[in-house]
Amino acid sequence: MTDQTTQTPIAAPASSSKGGMFGLAAKDTTLFLVVIGLVIFAPFILNPFPEGSAMAQFNAGYPDLMQRFVIFGILAIGFNILFGLTGYLSFGHAAFLGVGSYAAIWSLKLFTLNVIPAILFAIIVGGVFAWAIGKISLRRSGIYFSILTLAFAQMSFAMAYSVLTPITGGETGLQIKNTDNPLIGGPTDGSIGRANLFGAEMGNSFELGIGNWVFTFNLGYYIAAFAMIVAFYLSIRIFRSPFGIMLRAVKSNQNRMNYTGLTPKVYTLYAFVISGMYAGLAGGLMVAMDTQVGPERMFWTASGEIVIMTILGGAGTLIGPVLGAGSIKYMENILSKINKDVLHQWFAMLPDGLEDVVVEFAYIFVGKQWHFTLGIVFMLVVIFLPGGLVEGAQRVSARFGRKKKTTDTTDNSASTSAE
Repeated sequence: MTDQTTQTPIAAPASSSKGGMFGLAAKDTTLFLVVIGLVIFAPFILNPFPEGSAMAQFNAGYPDLMQRFVIFGILAIGFNILFGLTGYLSFGHAAFLGVGSYAAIWSLKLFTLNVIPAILFAIIVGGVFAWAIGKISLRRSGIYFSILTLAFAQMSFAMAYSVLTPITGGETGLQIKNTDNPLIGGPTDGSIGRANLFGAEMGNSFELGIGNWVFTFNLGYYIAAFAMIVAFYLSIRIFRSPFGIMLRAVKSNQNRMNYTGLTPKVYTLYAFVISGMYAGLAGGLMVAMDTQVGPERMFWTASGEIVIMTILGGAGTLIGPVLGAGSIKYMENILSKINKDVLHQWFAMLPDGLEDVVVEFAYIFVGKQWHFTLGIVFMLVVIFLPGGLVEGAQRVSARFGRKKKTTDTTDNSASTSAE
């Protein structure tokens, strides 16, 4: 009997590093260098409007938000290795984020205030926890796998919230206190210790003023940004490796993999563990930047946000999850701050009655209702751009490319006729 199963084409891996750097193909090297440039110059790129101007409301170049951009970018990159390559949709990734966060805070409280051991500990614990959950959840696939991961995440949240209160701090969470006495390098004067990198605190910042612009360069941001660059590089290597091809084969047709003697569940478990380690890294970085953690990081809505980030940017693409994470965090932190007073300033030139109507209508999409805007954007992307923001960018690029090609063809035809 002929197998009529619809298959997703499996892309071949980059054949060599010829033409590129860092062991990457030329196209991947270009993308990697673009990401590095965007990360390094983010304080300039995210502050396009001068301080005090009406448009300064949309600036995003302050440390806390920039840290969130790269940390949640790491989280989405890791989730994309599982979902984008294998097609296994996990609704429980927030559990690994939370476990990594708790591992990091205990490292800071007991061992040392240096963030490097805390981050490494978070990665290891996140990976081990992912292995334990993956061994059980991956016995099923499809919606059953998704429900199992959701159940484990909610169990983890419930345990962190109440059962394991001595370890997790329960509802109030954990943070560094002046009573903590880390084994190495803790404060001796009874003050509250600060997370640091070999003595340099995460909050250390340098401000550069140019005209009416103020650009902030924060140590914590660049540490998280370096971690994201490494995470992004590793994701490229995974995508282009034979292992990445096997993960795509899992997504394409597991039955045919079984016929060849390969075991899909082994590769899927590896992807699940790697994805959990990425989430643990993100959790560790969150604690390093802001030394406190609560059980809310493990709630099911946090897992849903990770899914939305990946799909919005473009599941299965390299840069898409980073774009999706940045877009959502931008809306969460910028649109949510626009209140009615700001809207009245924007529409002050309108007649009083019309101004009130416009403000009331606009307020539906901003402030506490910013989720409504996110829902509309997500719905439009899913309907019209199944490949996410990356597909949108590709369509725009292709359209401009066709216009340029048409123009060049017309010019060449004219030249030929003239000759």
